[in-house]
Amino acid sequence: MNKKTLLTLFGLLLAILPGIAQQFKLNLVGYFQNQGIDVMAFDDIYPEGHQGGVSIIMHGKRLGTNGDIRLEPTPGQWQPVPVQRDREVNAANNSITAFMSYPDSSRHLTGFNPMIYPDLQFNYTVTVKGEGGSVVVTVDLDRPIPQEFVGKVGFNFELFPGEMFNQPWIMDGKSGIFPEQPNGPTLCQHPNHNHIGNFNPDGQASVAQLAGKGYSPIIADDIVAEPYATGQRFTVLPNDPYRKFTIESKGTALKLYDGRMNHNNGWFVVRSEIPAGATTGAVKWVLTPNVVPDWVYTPVVQTSQVGYHPAQTKTAIIELDKRDSKRETVSLYKITENGEEVKLTASGEEWGQFLRYNYIKFDFTNIKDEGLYQVRYGNSTSSIFRIAKDIYDRGVWQPVLEYFLPVQMCHMRVNEKYRVWHDLCHQDDARMAPVSFNHIDGYVQGPSTLTKYNPGDIVPGLNIGGWHDAGDFDLRVESQSGETYILALAYESFNVDYDVTSIDQHTRITEIHQPDGKADLLQQIENGALTVVGGYRALGRLYRGIITNNLRDYVLLGDASAMTDGIIGNEDDRWVFTEDNPPRELTTAAQLAATSRVLKGFNDTLSVQALDAARELYEVTKVTDRARSAKIHAAVELFLTTGEKSIKTICWRKQTIL
Repeated sequence: MNKKTLLTLFGLLLAILPGIAQQFKLNLVGYFQNQGIDVMAFDDIYPEGHQGGVSIIMHGKRLGTNGDIRLEPTPGQWQPVPVQRDREVNAANNSITAFMSYPDSSRHLTGFNPMIYPDLQFNYTVTVKGEGGSVVVTVDLDRPIPQEFVGKVGFNFELFPGEMFNQPWIMDGKSGIFPEQPNGPTLCQHPNHNHIGNFNPDGQASVAQLAGKGYSPIIADDIVAEPYATGQRFTVLPNDPYRKFTIESKGTALKLYDGRMNHNNGWFVVRSEIPAGATTGAVKWVLTPNVVPDWVYTPVVQTSQVGYHPAQTKTAIIELDKRDSKRETVSLYKITENGEEVKLTASGEEWGQFLRYNYIKFDFTNIKDEGLYQVRYGNSTSSIFRIAKDIYDRGVWQPVLEYFLPVQMCHMRVNEKYRVWHDLCHQDDARMAPVSFNHIDGYVQGPSTLTKYNPGDIVPGLNIGGWHDAGDFDLRVESQSGETYILALAYESFNVDYDVTSIDQHTRITEIHQPDGKADLLQQIENGALTVVGGYRALGRLYRGIITNNLRDYVLLGDASAMTDGIIGNEDDRWVFTEDNPPRELTTAAQLAATSRVLKGFNDTLSVQALDAARELYEVTKVTDRARSAKIHAAVELFLTTGEKSIKTICWRKQTIL
């Protein structure tokens, strides 16, 4: 072979290699990869949290997810989801197939988030196949969609708004900009709610209670935003090579919706409706991301957000692209008023791979000089942090007492100088929940209220103390008692007399950054004990929780005082639920015993009431196999509080039995 022929073959090889390299291939952990782009197919199942179905991660950023059949153009947390029956990874065919079905009868009008499934049943598959530089998504149904649901069933793909805001798109030549807020006009249509299925005879959720009046988060297809565009080929972010991708539909039209018209936490949605009569190949999309050759994830250097005490172990973690074989030296710089000093340089210690990344460690425990520091790996840097003996003195655990717990306080008005975090709330707590009832957020009332109160009765004494759940304002007994216990042990261990907040349970006013001469820890322990002990004394047992009675208020974003009118005995009052749960009751007994110990001398009346409740729970609660360790826990805390030898003996015997 002469030199000219050899050079020609070499040139052809160079021309062919990029095409070979830029192909979507299944990797060993079961998803498609093409250099810096990953396409996952039904690896996880959490569509309510925008995770699941077909997902795409481009050059380190998750851009799209929830590629699957849905029954609304822009579904949210409360809309029906399919059940995944199986998932097959076919390495020989370079494909993944998910086997799906509607309905999921186990979630119809029951469960943690009860859903309302329409009277619609079908099985389908979603096959995702790597073909060169594209991923082909094909949807096959086992039967045609009934006429009354044509236009309501479609394949959705959701785009993360945070990556899209103010960025361009193109649909068949028509262009647009992803807006920061959803804009009309709106489209009104007949909802699936008109055709409710009967898939779960034991489902105890109330359709009327879930749907409510007016806007309801559980109905997401009666009013939607009109599509921004309709076409066959959709290009996302055509201006950005790192985030640009196209969706080409073979047959069915693509529609671009704004899911925030229905749900404040909605995403942009690309959707193809299932055509009437379609089964095999009902939807076929070609998803083609733009591949940036040789892109490698920029290393991330992670250090403690707090900083480090001179005497503690100090380790930085460097996160790397799993394809990155290059290794840089790691350096620790001290930042002084005269400039920077290199204090330590070393090779990182290989830790290994976790999910999509490799990790190395950099130990600088021997550096004890106080000051400002930064860890650098190649061109990547950590945040600037401190090494200091006073590292825990300000702004570490203190903001929990200064901000988080005060802001979350229920049955209070919470001020911070010019600002009102929320006004006086939930003074109308609470009415007894209906029996034989599956509510929302995991609340289920059994066939009895377990108390002297009937469903709908006003239960006095529940409108004091407690902290709102961080996301939805309800009061769960394990959260209230558990947080009180944590604070009690912290105060008992460290005796922290930290005071930056005024809390007045009589005027129902909290003033942030306004000291009142009382330890904030003790005041927050009191706040937790007031709701748990108050609930016990009112009901004669623990409450399971106190929660809004309707879904519209459950998703409230805003001032907690807007949830109810504060007038006792009308329709907007929250409901109180009870339960028979020996492990929880005995755990709460332990927590109340410790709380009593700490409140002694600060609020003696509440201390005695907490101890009385702990004793009663300890004595009357039936011990099941699941509750045995909780019984020991309660015995230990009661003994520490009372010193009674009889409790110590019982505790020792129980430990011996276990």
